Amino acid sequence: MNAVGIDVSKGKSMVSVIRPFGELVTKPYEVRHTASELRVLASSLKSLEGETRVVLEHTGRYYEPVAQMLHDAGVFVSAVNPLLIKEYGNNSLRKVKTDKADSLKIARYGLDNWSELRQHSPMDTIRYQLKTMNRQYGLYAKNKTAFKNNLIALLDQTYPGVNALFESPVRADGSQKWVDFAASFWHVDCVRSMSQASFTERYRKWCKRHGYQFCATKAAEIHTESKELIAMQLKNPLAKVMVQEAIAQLNTVSKAVEMFRTEMNRLAKELPEYDVVMSLYGTGKSLGPQLMAEIGDVRRFAHKGSLTAFAGVDPGANQSGTYEAKSTHSSKRGSPELRKTLFVVMTVLLQNAPPDDPVFQFLDKKRAEGKPYYVYMTAGCNKFLRIYYGRVKEFMNTLDTPVDLDSTGLSR
Repeated sequence: MNAVGIDVSKGKSMVSVIRPFGELVTKPYEVRHTASELRVLASSLKSLEGETRVVLEHTGRYYEPVAQMLHDAGVFVSAVNPLLIKEYGNNSLRKVKTDKADSLKIARYGLDNWSELRQHSPMDTIRYQLKTMNRQYGLYAKNKTAFKNNLIALLDQTYPGVNALFESPVRADGSQKWVDFAASFWHVDCVRSMSQASFTERYRKWCKRHGYQFCATKAAEIHTESKELIAMQLKNPLAKVMVQEAIAQLNTVSKAVEMFRTEMNRLAKELPEYDVVMSLYGTGKSLGPQLMAEIGDVRRFAHKGSLTAFAGVDPGANQSGTYEAKSTHSSKRGSPELRKTLFVVMTVLLQNAPPDDPVFQFLDKKRAEGKPYYVYMTAGCNKFLRIYYGRVKEFMNTLDTPVDLDSTGLSR
């Protein structure tokens, strides 16, 4: 019975091997994340007498090449949530934080939880790509918001309120009508310096050039309102450079966001549960693939409570003796990316208010009871995940595809 603790970091890991009663098989030693050194590690672990199990933390992406190489070599590997390791074995007044001490701590965790360790199986290629793409989508979407706010702040000094002139939706290439308009009419003087007839004609040509529908009434409205606006920045080359550079940055990142959205939806269609997920109210070509990317194969969760714990929307418990709290905070110890996506789904439900949807009915009931915003939103996320789990798992159990068991600790 050999428990191998691996403290993973970028480019290298610290390895320790212990047996019951604290017997140290090998002192902690360093292994680089190269194919040759990981093969040597796998060979040495397989040569140990008795059953051997490797425990490591799934820290970011660093653990993946180690887990992949050892799994392919036939070694039992279990990737656990770092929070479980952090809260384990803190029975000393000394605070020691070194790679060697951490690897020994992980190994001791493996011994004490030997029978409960779940074997790690690498995620299939499609789900791995979808999850990676979703993280990139989130990053670019965050940057898009920052660039958009920056552009509006600049335009408030040159053309106040130009972002509210049009309500056209975002195009497939990420462009928006108000942004395209601001690129040509970046200062209020670009409009009010012309007569209404001249601006209307120029606006008509602009609409034709960019593929927008022309409306003479709208042109007159824009020209009239522009006369009353106050610009803090003068119309000069410096102001023009700042505005147009901000527009170029926003257009670039907006195009990337829409590209990721399209590719994620295309990739998600290759997964068997796509139609089931898309049938849930609140999901769509954006949120559906995001949910699938962050949840993965639902069969890796033992029950509904495992999924809600993985998302961090499970209700807590606080009981001692005769005292039992009636209301407790959710754990928030799961995936923040999944939790964020679920909150957006809840927002869609509240905005559309589908009368026959059970999740909306539940949300509306909690809201009518006077529950605080985060309470009824978190409760709605919990209910949505339970429905998601039930419908998707029922469908997936009819398939013969293998389960990608990705042990997370919190999902047990």
